[in-house]
Amino acid sequence: MSWTFLPIVIVLAVLAFIGGRAVAMRRARVAKAHSRPEQHGLYALIWVAVPALVVLIVVSLFAASFEHRLLAAGAPAEVTALEPIRKEAFFADARRLGAGQRTQQAWEQPFAGMLPVEGQRAARIGQTVDFAGIVAALLAAVLGGLFVFSQIRPDLRARNRVEGWVVGVLFTCSALAVLTTVGIIASLLFDATRFFAAVPIQEFLFGTQWSPQIAIRADQVGSSGAFGALPLFAGTFLIMLIAMAVAAPIGLFSAIYLSEYAGPAVRAIVKPLLEILAGVPTVVYGFFAALTVGPALRAFFNRIGELLVGGPLDSLGQHLVTVQNQMALTAGLVMGIMLIPFVSSLSDDIINAVPQTLRDGSYAMGATRSETVKRVILPAALPGVVAALMLAISRAIGETMIVTMAAGAQANLTANPLDTVTTVTYQIVTLLTGDSAFDTPTTLSAFGLGLTLFVVTLVLNVIALSIVRKYREQYD
Repeated sequence: MSWTFLPIVIVLAVLAFIGGRAVAMRRARVAKAHSRPEQHGLYALIWVAVPALVVLIVVSLFAASFEHRLLAAGAPAEVTALEPIRKEAFFADARRLGAGQRTQQAWEQPFAGMLPVEGQRAARIGQTVDFAGIVAALLAAVLGGLFVFSQIRPDLRARNRVEGWVVGVLFTCSALAVLTTVGIIASLLFDATRFFAAVPIQEFLFGTQWSPQIAIRADQVGSSGAFGALPLFAGTFLIMLIAMAVAAPIGLFSAIYLSEYAGPAVRAIVKPLLEILAGVPTVVYGFFAALTVGPALRAFFNRIGELLVGGPLDSLGQHLVTVQNQMALTAGLVMGIMLIPFVSSLSDDIINAVPQTLRDGSYAMGATRSETVKRVILPAALPGVVAALMLAISRAIGETMIVTMAAGAQANLTANPLDTVTTVTYQIVTLLTGDSAFDTPTTLSAFGLGLTLFVVTLVLNVIALSIVRKYREQYD
């Protein structure tokens, strides 16, 4: 469905607003009106625009299916006799020809001769459906306009009805948000239940071996199908701890400096520059980790190893490389840099929200600026700072691109930051982008990982909310 009619709908809505306001002003001369003329105009605008937009949306959703059915209903017998896959490919190429595009494959006779004819018919069907949709939308706008202009009178409670429409839109948006959350949880639960029916949940949560490949043949080696997720969560939390060790102190101290020590000129320069980091795509951080941070850390730690212990030697007497580019420390450091503006910006807003009267009272008691920050401002801002840190932790746990390019893919149960590890999000991406069948435990394990990660993040958010409620202070 072409949306070229949308500007016409906007023009009709504006005309309805102007006309409704004019009619309300003219009829208000006879009797005192309940609502202002602008509210009558908004009421007319709603009744003209909303029906037309609803028709456009409905036609857009079902136009493709309707066009396909019409195209299939009038297809030649030779096309109808094709197997379903080839028949769908023929109709797709016919629609491409009708849209002025090239076909994706070469067809033998007699189908090659039928394609231009079917392409022209597909173009005519598309034009007819578009025209019918435009006519239906125009008719809906006209009918809505006739109805609303028959309702405009001095005693019409236009303000209440407009507010009712606004409340309905707000409720619809809230309901969509809730339903989206429910749908996400339901989809995770459904497929995760199928996975846990094949793999015991205790083996999944407490197993120390992760090898989700399932053997296709009985004699196949190296595809035993071990689904112990403990190494994945260990790698995820190891990287998260390294990232927060970087982001938490730097971000919090930056917020304290910008809020309590920096002058207006310094703050106006430093704060935007710091927040530029928040606009850098995560894939760029991944490139930075893989091409810059990883090689630098590898060279540094290998050199330290050679100086301290001499390092292992190969057959030629040269030192072997003991640390690779991909390791938990690389991913954690770069992720921590990414989270600095997140922690800094939220903490800065929270510290600035502390009433100035608390600062003035502390200074009046003879406290220094550092004592005021330590004993007055930070305790008052503690709930918000903790909430900001917990949100940063959730962000670090859910990061995918940086750990994909910097942490590696080996499921190692280790606490050594120099080892290669993998994370839950990386494994989810790997499992859902492979060529395995969807109903196998290999693919369904992604939903088990996703559900577990969702529960972990939910628990962290609940802990953050409980801390905020416990230490929150109310100010007049």
